[in-house]
Amino acid sequence: MEKQESIRNLKGIGEKTEKLFHILGIDTIQDLLDYYPREYEQYRIPVSVSMVRAGEKIAVLGKITQSISLRNTGRLTLVTATLKEAGRELQLTWYNMAFLKKTLVFGGTYIFRGVVSEKKNRLVMEQPEIFTKEQYQTMQNRLLPIYSLTKGMTNKMIAKMVRQVLEEKEIEQEYLSEKIRTSCQLAEYNYAVQEIHFPKNRENMILARKRLVFDEFLIFLLSVRQMKETVKNEKNLFGIKPVSETEALIQSLPYSLTNAQKKVWQEIQKDMTGEKLMARLVQGDVGSGKTILAFLAMLLSAQNGYQAALMVPTEVLAVQHFESLKQLLEEHQLDFEAVLLTGSIKAKERREIYQKIENGKAKLIIGTHALIQENVNYKNLALVITDEQHRFGVHQREDLSKKGKRPHVLVMSATPIPRTLAIMLYGDLDLSVIDELPANRLPIKNCVVDTSYRKSAYRFMQKEIAEGRQVYVICPMVEESEGLEAENVLDYTKKLRQEMPPEISVGFLYGRMKPAEKNKIMEEFSENKIQILVSTTVIEVGVNVPNATVMMVENAERFGLAQLHQLRGRVGRGEHQSYCIFMQGGTKKEIKERLQILVESNDGFFIAGEDLRLRGPGDLFGIRQSGILEFKLADIYQDAAILKEASIVADEILEKDPHLESEEYKGLKNRLEFYAKEQMKRPGI
Repeated sequence: MEKQESIRNLKGIGEKTEKLFHILGIDTIQDLLDYYPREYEQYRIPVSVSMVRAGEKIAVLGKITQSISLRNTGRLTLVTATLKEAGRELQLTWYNMAFLKKTLVFGGTYIFRGVVSEKKNRLVMEQPEIFTKEQYQTMQNRLLPIYSLTKGMTNKMIAKMVRQVLEEKEIEQEYLSEKIRTSCQLAEYNYAVQEIHFPKNRENMILARKRLVFDEFLIFLLSVRQMKETVKNEKNLFGIKPVSETEALIQSLPYSLTNAQKKVWQEIQKDMTGEKLMARLVQGDVGSGKTILAFLAMLLSAQNGYQAALMVPTEVLAVQHFESLKQLLEEHQLDFEAVLLTGSIKAKERREIYQKIENGKAKLIIGTHALIQENVNYKNLALVITDEQHRFGVHQREDLSKKGKRPHVLVMSATPIPRTLAIMLYGDLDLSVIDELPANRLPIKNCVVDTSYRKSAYRFMQKEIAEGRQVYVICPMVEESEGLEAENVLDYTKKLRQEMPPEISVGFLYGRMKPAEKNKIMEEFSENKIQILVSTTVIEVGVNVPNATVMMVENAERFGLAQLHQLRGRVGRGEHQSYCIFMQGGTKKEIKERLQILVESNDGFFIAGEDLRLRGPGDLFGIRQSGILEFKLADIYQDAAILKEASIVADEILEKDPHLESEEYKGLKNRLEFYAKEQMKRPGI
């Protein structure tokens, strides 16, 4: 199978469907195979009516005990039936399915599957699936894939296309040696792809997932290790010397640097003025003060006559950093020209900026991935900084580095990854940690609640907005997914607009919006034109809005602890007390206990460690650290053991064959090259 064969070649995909798949990032057959289920649905053993509880998705075995009714409301036809047992009733309702009046038999026994809700003190199941006992038996205990969707796309459409590829196309052949597979107990590649999409049982799915997670880690680690080899012990050719201006600036700041900031600044300065090139990762919790260290490093470079570039993942964040840097330059009367380069800058202005960068007039450059485009030529780039590293691929960082004659590299990350994992993941970088927050920070007040608290939460939001503050609401999904009970951004926004007074503006944000739309929404929120922003996790590297004091996370149980901590870092950035409400959709005691860790601690590294400790093999889906690095399936917390295994294998391979030239690693080398090309296409969010 050609990896790059268009999905248009598949039966059943026309122009319209192709566009829907494109929205999901699926353009080729390989993209389709790599579009893994977000979770699975299991057809469990049916229960009796007496066992039914509201809020559950279950299969119920029962006899229709009352005559089946058909009602026409004008807009809708309603078919209703009732199951009764031991004094308990369950009403079944179908909309616009009049034919069921003739199909269902009074007194007949069926299995009905759907979500049970409570309406007017009655248990109701709407639009349930209908099976005979024999039909259901063939489905029982099977795992059905549930994919992330977009409007107009159904789960069946994706599953049908994947099945077509698996049945009709020849999947890529195995590229790991039998020796590696045997020593790490890995399934064969073709088997893994088949079983991740359509597992015969849970055990097969776990085997498949392990193989594909291992692949993701191995390819990533090989990329990182090979980069390390190219820069290891590379000489510092820049004549950068310590300057008094940076120390004077530190002394004149309106706040004192924490001891942790001072320590990390010494490490950065030592690297930049030393004999070897800097390649350093600075990990620091949200609000720990990484940005000022980035600015100091940029100024050290500029004061020595060189250029420095800071690359961030969003336009709004780039603008914000640019404004902060300009203010710093003005307040301290530093005569360096700073420029801003993003995708939305008009052609004439862009050409002028290109010229300033090329002739060296612009010493300080801030921008998005626009900084790595072909037209950008730097005169004497000595320092490259990437902020929010997990939003950039390894190869994008490398590409920015290539813009200069091997500049110093500084990587900033607010993602609290435990040190043992960080050393493996960022093997090409030295590690610095800012492990204390500024003393003047008001700790965020946190609470874990169930859905019964929602109305109270809305009243609290209104109170905060009345005092001039703003609110984030985080949802796990953009659209409603078939078979998945979770709050989604678009429906939630509609609902919230109805709940809130008309003077409160409610906006929404998600990753697949056009960049211009996203920027507009984020700007309006930062200017308080939008009071409540309903968003997916795309906001975790969003704009800094000190006025935002409340964050409510719906279905908090669907996120990893480290990611929830990252998200709540969007509030608590100003002088006012901030609050975070974690709303859990389930009622399980262990869910509440896990979320309670966020109430007990505001320390990202402690939380990340607890996340790592708590993850069990049963938590395979539903709790993802989505957004950390560039993994589709792997989770560095949950899959820490596989990461360690892949790290050992990567080291063994490169020790034996550093350039993967032998026949044994031919397939792996091709896979690595394909990965590098794919990574370069990722613009961040």
